Amino acid sequence: MTAPAPTRDGRTTPRPPRPSTPSPVSSVSRRPARAARSLGRTLAVTGTVFLLASLLTFALGALSDANPAAAVLGDMATPADIARMEAHFGLDRPLYTQYLSWLGNALTGDLGISWFTGVPVADSIAEALPVDLSIAGLALLLAVVLGGGAGIAAALSNGGWIDRSITLVCSVLATLPPFLIGIVLIVIFAVQLGALPTGGYIPLDQSPGQWLRYAILPAFALSLDAAASIARQLRTSLVGALRENYVTGAEMRGFSARRVLFGHVLRNAAGPALSVLGVSVPVIFGGAVVTEKIFNLPGIARLALDAAEQHDIPVIQGTLLVTIGVVLIANIAVNAALAALNPAARRPAAGGGRGAAPEGGTP
Repeated sequence: MTAPAPTRDGRTTPRPPRPSTPSPVSSVSRRPARAARSLGRTLAVTGTVFLLASLLTFALGALSDANPAAAVLGDMATPADIARMEAHFGLDRPLYTQYLSWLGNALTGDLGISWFTGVPVADSIAEALPVDLSIAGLALLLAVVLGGGAGIAAALSNGGWIDRSITLVCSVLATLPPFLIGIVLIVIFAVQLGALPTGGYIPLDQSPGQWLRYAILPAFALSLDAAASIARQLRTSLVGALRENYVTGAEMRGFSARRVLFGHVLRNAAGPALSVLGVSVPVIFGGAVVTEKIFNLPGIARLALDAAEQHDIPVIQGTLLVTIGVVLIANIAVNAALAALNPAARRPAAGGGRGAAPEGGTP
């Protein structure tokens, strides 16, 4: 207990109690609870978005003018034949019943049967999806490497000719659509130099070297826009982080510039660039529609495009639903990475005191 402080007239007044400091043990014990709540909120938002997206996807097919029964049976079909075919497809039921049945089957992996080929939609997507995942994965890797390197170089040359050149190049690349970049790459590397094929695809498990020869041009075309956005965001974040007090303190203590940059500053400044990477996932998948056509890739975008031309509603709905699921999973992964990189997400809410350096800041 704190002893009372004497006053001038000899009386004593009790001193105000000191604010209690949270115990490190209690702070550590609360971290799993905070992480669980954050994960729960992320899953709740993801589930809500998936449910709304599935409803919109089903509505696009259900409210279209396509008549699968008439398309399958041909012009010579009688109204009775069309009615039997509609009953076979389950189109004679109420829309809400069709949606609940379709969503329940989709969650178990059953995406229906193609109206025209009779092949299960899940089987067609299982053949096409690895193409998109491999191309998109390579495109994201190129975006991180190219954008990260350009952003670091621009930040270290803040205001110099390297910084201005990278900013100019990124501004130009952000205005070019992937299909135009793909055409230019085909003309240069396939037609002029003859170093790479103009199109086609070899699965990764068959020959990694041949896969890379066929995948590098479409992946590079899809990665440049994301790389430009990552470079600009990372450059801005690094310029601000390099002015922090903990950077000056680390340099005064004799730590090398490389250690300060890659060990502490880059970790604290990578959040906005990582957010851009998460936004780039649907952009890359969206750009794959035209890119797959240019490079003749048998991916899910080409499958959806062919199905749209035939009004094959189950295939369209299945490809859209799977694409939405992939994008949401990628966003969950990005949010998890952001939580791991963000020092404030791991620091106790009431502890640390004033002037605490960011985690990974002062060595």
